[in-house]
Amino acid sequence: MAELNIEIICANSSQAKGRVERANRTLQDRLVKELRLASVSDMEAGNAFLPAFVERYNQRFAVRAASTANLHRPMLLKTQKLNDVLCHREQRYVGTQLTFHYDRKQIILEQTELSKGLAGKYVELYHYPDGPLEVRWKEHTLPYRVFNKDQRVSHTAIVENKRLRHALTVIKAKQDLKPATKVMTNSEKDGYKKRPRILYGPDFDEKTRSRAAVE
Repeated sequence: MAELNIEIICANSSQAKGRVERANRTLQDRLVKELRLASVSDMEAGNAFLPAFVERYNQRFAVRAASTANLHRPMLLKTQKLNDVLCHREQRYVGTQLTFHYDRKQIILEQTELSKGLAGKYVELYHYPDGPLEVRWKEHTLPYRVFNKDQRVSHTAIVENKRLRHALTVIKAKQDLKPATKVMTNSEKDGYKKRPRILYGPDFDEKTRSRAAVE
């Protein structure tokens, strides 16, 4: 509003707020019933019905203004400047890798002479309702690329890489030709040999001891 040189006048009284709410209630209640009584059920018939409804409504409820002077001012802004004013604008902090986040997307600034010095500074985002997102620094438009965090790779989008598949097949064939090597433990590397378990007891004789030692 400041860029358009428009002063904001708030409704500081309940009476002024009530006038606005009564108009909204009329549009949400009375207009719907009028359309039903006129058997209006599509957009074209509704647009044709509105001029007569507005005229009847103003004749019954309109209040003449205390002053008839026209206080409208001409628009002196250019079209591009007006688009910049009326779009959604935000500021974003640029990290050391020249990246920042917006709308679940990671914006990566391209390496240019201007963008190299923007690490640790704020840039302005211009999000137009019918256009792309623009990143600016002091009225200079910065090139960028987008990484979408919500993107997913579907099975239908995966294309078989034949060269990679062939290379993996050759590597697997070479590995199959090599003899399997046994992985030794640290104890085996030190020369440890497993000793047979010796059992003791009243029912354990020398014959059983000899058989257990052989096993």
